[in-house]
Amino acid sequence: MLRLTLRTLRYRKGGFVATFIALFFGAAIVMACGGLMETGIRTAIPPQRLAGADAVITADRSVRMATDAEPDEDGYIEYQYSTLTEDVPLDAGVAAKAAAVPGVARVVQDIAFPVALAGTTTTGHNWASATLAGLNQAAPQPGQVVVPRSSGKQAGERVDISVRGQVAQYTVAGTSTQSVVYFADSDAQRLGRLLALGVVAQPGTDSSALAKRLADSLGTSATVLSGDDRGVAEHPEAGQQSEILITLAGVFGGFAVMVSMMVVASTFGVSLQQRKREIALLRAIGTTPGQIRRMIFTESLVIAVLATAAAWVPGSLLGGFLFERLAEYGVASPVVQFHQGWIPSIVGVGTALLAGVIAALAGARRASRTRPTEALAEAAVQRKWLTPTRMIFGIISCAGGLALGIISVTVMSGPIAASTAGPAVLCWAMAFTLFAPGATKAVMALLRVPIRAFTKVPGSLAANNTKVRAVKLASVVAPVMLASGFAFAQIYTQTTSAESAQRAYTESLRADAVLISGTGGFSPDVVDTVRSVPGITAASEWVTSAGFVESPYDSEIGDEGLTLQGITASGASLTAVPVASGSLTDLSGDTVALPVNHASAMGVTIGDKITMRFGDGQTSPVRIVALLEPNDVYDSALLPARLLAKHTSEGVASQIMVSGDTSQLAARFPTAQLADRSALTEAYADGLETQAMINYLIAGMIILYTAISVINTLVVETADRRREFGLLQLSGAHRGQVLRMMGVEGAAITLAGLILGTIVSLGTLVPFSLAALDTVVPYGPIWIYLGVSAAAALLTMAATMIPTVIALRTRPADTVSAP
Repeated sequence: MLRLTLRTLRYRKGGFVATFIALFFGAAIVMACGGLMETGIRTAIPPQRLAGADAVITADRSVRMATDAEPDEDGYIEYQYSTLTEDVPLDAGVAAKAAAVPGVARVVQDIAFPVALAGTTTTGHNWASATLAGLNQAAPQPGQVVVPRSSGKQAGERVDISVRGQVAQYTVAGTSTQSVVYFADSDAQRLGRLLALGVVAQPGTDSSALAKRLADSLGTSATVLSGDDRGVAEHPEAGQQSEILITLAGVFGGFAVMVSMMVVASTFGVSLQQRKREIALLRAIGTTPGQIRRMIFTESLVIAVLATAAAWVPGSLLGGFLFERLAEYGVASPVVQFHQGWIPSIVGVGTALLAGVIAALAGARRASRTRPTEALAEAAVQRKWLTPTRMIFGIISCAGGLALGIISVTVMSGPIAASTAGPAVLCWAMAFTLFAPGATKAVMALLRVPIRAFTKVPGSLAANNTKVRAVKLASVVAPVMLASGFAFAQIYTQTTSAESAQRAYTESLRADAVLISGTGGFSPDVVDTVRSVPGITAASEWVTSAGFVESPYDSEIGDEGLTLQGITASGASLTAVPVASGSLTDLSGDTVALPVNHASAMGVTIGDKITMRFGDGQTSPVRIVALLEPNDVYDSALLPARLLAKHTSEGVASQIMVSGDTSQLAARFPTAQLADRSALTEAYADGLETQAMINYLIAGMIILYTAISVINTLVVETADRRREFGLLQLSGAHRGQVLRMMGVEGAAITLAGLILGTIVSLGTLVPFSLAALDTVVPYGPIWIYLGVSAAAALLTMAATMIPTVIALRTRPADTVSAP
């Protein structure tokens, strides 16, 4: 079979190239997404400030939460693990334990805290940690600092440095190439917290073995980092971004796998349709069904191996390009190194091979089971298409899309309903791909009347072709449907989601302006000063974080925890959260206002106490003073701003929301930025636009892939009709009439694909729009629909007409006599 396959491939170069291209791009996209996932998992950050340490110890940033209120029959309790979002201080006793581990020469404390110098926010550190960065200059004395060389400050100058809103003057003792500010050890002890320990090994000690001994000695009380992982201690936010990167790569990687399988199946189906006569003749001369299947399987395997081997390097380059764009948009940290090892490459290879094999086996199954006489008849015109397998999987896909739509409308609301949009469009796309012949017949039946009415003779020929070749035509309509359907669904889902979030934000925005600190935060007394400014009617500190309810058990909390917002009780009127019971003016001291659904899940009410675990890992008992109506956009608990700020990395509020006449605020607080309501909504819209660009980038890559399949399939299908064009010319049709006939067919294919693509997208967009905006019409400009339609028309007509022109260059007699 292998020899036969290799000898006959050269006679089917069109189908070979089409399948090769589909598999090549599919493998490259999956490899790229695999590289993004590996990069997120590795989170390789070469250390800089802590490069002199052989190992770095930080506090454990994970939190374990029970997912069941009571143990099961076997006494087992299932736990979920989440990541703390703020700086987590390290217990001072860990240093002594680490120093006692064999192979440790010394342990260096790294005390850190946020500072603002000359309008730039950075971090302050104790001078002892500077030795790990290779700095050997004289240590600063109390009241002195070593500042970044980029600040432009010189030794001996006096500088204002703000720490948690408190400004103090320091003398510059020197400069360094580091981007942080170094303080005298005594000053750092007073201002900061111990966040890391740098461990220097004794000469000749293996750093990997030392890291293992440290981990064994410290247990779960701390995290030991070695190698490139040491940089995570310098950039803890990169770890959180890596989790987002992993999720993003997983979602779009799975999406790409499904699209790849549909595209490859469609392309391979066209290739097999062109070989109906060949397969029929093989069956007629005695070739067994098993031999047919093995031949097609071998062909697909050869093509898949070649395509995936060719995609190995481009897949890595594509992954690097996507990572750079994601870092540009702030999704990935630019300090993380992109990695694409053999694992994602093998996954991409395996996916492409699997797609090719499944497509080949599915296409060969029916051809190999058909009797020789039936096969010869079907080689001319295929009429049967609906098999039991196709029907079962088509119904399952329709049911999946319908179920996801019902979930979107009845369970989800607001922008979060977008989580079902991707799976829903995949379900509907698979369903319509499986039922494409029947759907194409129905749409073409509707189009034949206007085609004959407006295009006369060429249109009549084209209409007859669409009727006789309806099943084969479905293979070229399906890629147009997939490309347009994905494009409509992805783009309008994003525009509708952004509009929903924008409306929710605008409705919840009660403040007329916000005062944003330019010195790293506001000291706690600033809000009272703001409130005393003439014309100001209300002012509230604004702090955001995330945390968990430690006890009692809260079944409503997910992996990411509960959103926490800190406000000032006297400015509670600026918080547009409906209160079910209690009062937000009671938020002072150790208190909390909980959403009703969370309180019900825990069985608590106003006056009861719960234990909160904050983003820095600390726990504190708080008393419930109010219950909040559940929010369609997010679940959040409200706490006093000063309580929540103590458990954030900044330590103080960096924003103050105000209402009233704000004309005097700018002069009163010259170092702060005053943003009015319009500036707030614009800034929020810019943030949504950044998120949209990320989705457009990766979704656009997949849409481009489906667009390539449109060109691929149409070029192969049109080029295969040279014999038909020759017969038409020999029977009296001139070259112009054939071109016009193909132009009408191309237009019919475009319209059919756009109609079916619109239906596919509406199966996703209508439920999502109902959930997000309470309307069946998705939000977004009409030019998006027109632009996608025009692009689909341009691709379809070019892929139809160019091969037709090339085919018509051959003499009609030669095309008819050709095999």
